[in-house]
Amino acid sequence: MAGVAPEHVVFAVSPLVELGQALHALSEPGHHPGLHGWATATAASLEPDLADRMREAEFLWRNTFSDIFMPFAGVRGGDGRTGATLADDLDILDRLDDERFVTAALEFTCAGLYGAGTPSPLTDARTRERALDMAAARGPAQVEFSRRLLSDPASVRRWIRRFFEDCDQAFFADTWRRVQVALAADARHKTEVLRHKGLGPALEAVSAAVSLDEEAGRISVDKLAEGRTDAAGTGLTLIPTSFGWPHLMVLHAPGWRPVIHYPVRRPELPSPASVELLQLRMEALAHPMRMRMCRNLARSPYTTGELADSHGITSPEVSRHLAVLKKAGLVTTRRRGRYVLHTLDLTVVARLGSDFLEGVLR
Repeated sequence: MAGVAPEHVVFAVSPLVELGQALHALSEPGHHPGLHGWATATAASLEPDLADRMREAEFLWRNTFSDIFMPFAGVRGGDGRTGATLADDLDILDRLDDERFVTAALEFTCAGLYGAGTPSPLTDARTRERALDMAAARGPAQVEFSRRLLSDPASVRRWIRRFFEDCDQAFFADTWRRVQVALAADARHKTEVLRHKGLGPALEAVSAAVSLDEEAGRISVDKLAEGRTDAAGTGLTLIPTSFGWPHLMVLHAPGWRPVIHYPVRRPELPSPASVELLQLRMEALAHPMRMRMCRNLARSPYTTGELADSHGITSPEVSRHLAVLKKAGLVTTRRRGRYVLHTLDLTVVARLGSDFLEGVLR
């Protein structure tokens, strides 16, 4: 993300963004192990009609997180401010023009075309055909919904607003009352860090996966997805969420104000491993000899000579394999007298599965 000027960076909260995250957690509880209790209780309390409507439009928040939840970033000529209440946010959503609303609503996946500035499906036949084809892969309900959206955007927009209002009445108003204080406090704290310490420390406080190249004026977010945008002339908004972990999302649609949507850091949540480090660790363990050596190193400390004897290879070969494991942070070494002992870091290895899951979901 290039063209970032610290004076145009804003931390804010948004009820509509948090509602979108809550709907995602209800649709994909497996992504959010810490929210199982809330998701189970909330889903069980829903009226059948509301639950049916939730399934009808879930492609807006299940497979990807639709930009319609951040309309403040897309209103042409807007000031980029979020609403103080859900009603305020929905009023901003009403100001989003049909072209941007429909294009955002029909972005079913985190696809490579997202940042390419594709034509509107309201006016371009090929884009319209692609949208309907992607909807078909998600079932007849999504196809019908998409056809309605393309033929009569106004009626679907009214339907969606009424659905969000009904969600607010059914469960979200209480949920928002519980989380908004913590979210507002987080946004205030990071605003103070930005004001007194600068953009770099403020971004470090957001996530270890977000970094700043001050000379280039560029922010990088460590994700498996690729994309780029320019914040010059638009600024950047960062929005905390209580429901988001492990997701760290970036709105970078052409013509929209960039947004980084980040989970509020909690002490019990681990710091995210970089994608590069995760790849390094998985590649290190992919070699069959290193896998066999890990079996020894997981049970007790071994010297290089002991590993060579155990596996019938030379000490230099063992050293080369150990160097790969050490570079990946999987093996620790300590000296005992004239012996150097190597041990598998069980804590790091135990986290590999969750690190991988967080990396692909981030």
